[in-house]
Amino acid sequence: MAKGKKGKAAKSKTITLKVAKECLQLTLDGKRRLDLSFKEVSVMPKCLPKLCEVEELEELPASVGRLQNLLVLNLCNNRLSSLPSAMGLLKKLLTLSLGMNQLNNLPSSISALQELRHIGLSDNKFTRVPFCISRMDKLERVNLDRNPIVTEDKSNQSINTEKLYLVKESVLCEDCLNKCQTDRKTMEDNENWNETNLPGKPNLLTQEG
Repeated sequence: MAKGKKGKAAKSKTITLKVAKECLQLTLDGKRRLDLSFKEVSVMPKCLPKLCEVEELEELPASVGRLQNLLVLNLCNNRLSSLPSAMGLLKKLLTLSLGMNQLNNLPSSISALQELRHIGLSDNKFTRVPFCISRMDKLERVNLDRNPIVTEDKSNQSINTEKLYLVKESVLCEDCLNKCQTDRKTMEDNENWNETNLPGKPNLLTQEG
């Protein structure tokens, strides 16, 4: 056995500026894309800030799950169409920004981020509120602005939500909570009235006598 090789741990793989530049691709619409998939990076490359011309990071490597002390992760404006299940390993994450991508669902592993307080999902392709976020007890705010959310009424129409911000009731002040509860009751009353007065259906309010 060669001298000095015994007992050495495998060296973590790093990405140099030269390698990162080799991973740059030009998209059909003229944008520069950085694809670090299958590079086995163990930490976020320090050279990335030097790639000031990069406009997209289209595929997130599964090795992002190794960044287990990460508190804030901003992946906005990268045209991501999916996320690796390894995202669920970022157990200390407090804020996750995923706006301006092409996501229509989240991996179920996201529900393991039990310390997460804020998640931004605006300007994506969600048609429904992701179910996995309902399992996150400490989550306070979810931004779903400008997504083609499908309404839950009988029309089942898709509408582009200009504003859809979900907030946990426990973080609202008393005045805001009362306003939300009043608005919710008004909306429910309107829905019940509309169902009662559908065209062709007897109006129960005028059928007496």
